[in-house]
Amino acid sequence: MAEEPGTTPGSDGTTVDECENMIRRSFRTPMVKFLREHMEKAGCAVGENFLKSVNCDKKIAGGYVRGEGIMVCSNHMNTQDDVNQVVIHELIHAYDDCRAANLDWADCAHHACSEIRAGHLSGDCHYKRELLRGYMKLRGHEQMEVGVLLKCTPLEFSAAGHRVLSLKSL
Repeated sequence: MAEEPGTTPGSDGTTVDECENMIRRSFRTPMVKFLREHMEKAGCAVGENFLKSVNCDKKIAGGYVRGEGIMVCSNHMNTQDDVNQVVIHELIHAYDDCRAANLDWADCAHHACSEIRAGHLSGDCHYKRELLRGYMKLRGHEQMEVGVLLKCTPLEFSAAGHRVLSLKSL
């Protein structure tokens, strides 16, 4: 079996072209197929240009931007599984954006809710993945992770957390 591009420990990820190929391969995975199909059914087109490979200055794996699509940071991807996870996670954000008429990404509660959904539905929060990342705690890291991602003030984050938790109990 051939080694995947950029799998050397300590490497700086893959090239943009290698990552583009991995994005195309991710389209064959069941979860990506499912998400793309349901976005299309919801009236949100997910063409070939919706997902792009780019080099990123920040230490992020990728992102979704309303009206622009999904970017995957090639220089932070080392395996096909890395790319698959980012594509799935960001497609969940895109689906949320497509389906929720009043989604406000600047609202910490809205963003936190989408991050929690994407983390759980994509498998990012699976305990094996967390252990591989070095998270040894069984509780609490999710709250810290969402707070860091959103860059909310502690007061905003606390209020958003309470609002998101109260929504779960409905």
